[in-house]
Amino acid sequence: MAISAAEVKKLREKTGAGPMECKRALQETNGDVSAAEKLLKEKGLAAVEKRAERATNEGKIFVKIKDNKAVLVELASETDFVARNPEFIELGGIIADKALEQDIDAPTEELSAMVTELATKIRENMSLKRLKRVVATDNEYLTRYIHGDGNIGIVLKLAADKSAAFENAEAEDFAYSLAMHIAAFTPLVLDQTKLDPSFVKEQEEIFRKQMDADENLQSKSEQQKQGILKGKLNKYLKSICMLDQGYIKDEKITVAQALDAFGKQYDAKISIAEYVYFKVGQA
Repeated sequence: MAISAAEVKKLREKTGAGPMECKRALQETNGDVSAAEKLLKEKGLAAVEKRAERATNEGKIFVKIKDNKAVLVELASETDFVARNPEFIELGGIIADKALEQDIDAPTEELSAMVTELATKIRENMSLKRLKRVVATDNEYLTRYIHGDGNIGIVLKLAADKSAAFENAEAEDFAYSLAMHIAAFTPLVLDQTKLDPSFVKEQEEIFRKQMDADENLQSKSEQQKQGILKGKLNKYLKSICMLDQGYIKDEKITVAQALDAFGKQYDAKISIAEYVYFKVGQA
């Protein structure tokens, strides 16, 4: 049967499929636009399944905060070209908003289905890789930081013994700076108490082997070597623990000292309750 250009256009607008595919689908369904739309979706889903094994190491991080809740979403794609697609970006925002409204704290079938629907249209493998929700109490404060085009997203939660400490513009700027610090220095943990003892032991063994291979240290006594080893280990551990790192706006002081100084301005004790770091392609 003859298929009009108007019918093809209508189906293309609904599905995003190519003109020839739309025309063939309409021919196969005797001009029934709804049936043709269903047929194209079925074909698209089959194509998505074939592409499912392709790596999705590109994408974008989306962060939304509303009232006392925050959500981070990693929407992944095969290429950075698709990650810049307006529909891809719109979908990431929709997923983050829905997660906030419905208190969703992990990918769901409904959200994944939304991703699959867009994947069938754009014809590239996509996935909702991660979703994390952070909730704050009355004496806590949430802020976010997005780096670059969305390849890194941070949510930071500060706590205070006096909520009034967060009721000023300076607190907003300070929290934002701390979130930016996380993006710049990528601390592994908040402080050394959060480190696994087996991890610390492994690092110590690595430094010991490096020292054993260093000819300049062979003449040192065992006591001297132990001192050097301790110094190397402490320096490394401080570099990966946020509170021990040099503060991004003044590296002469640590993050812990910056928190203490800011709290003293408002006669309050300020601490970092939690932070979440998402980077595209990095679990």
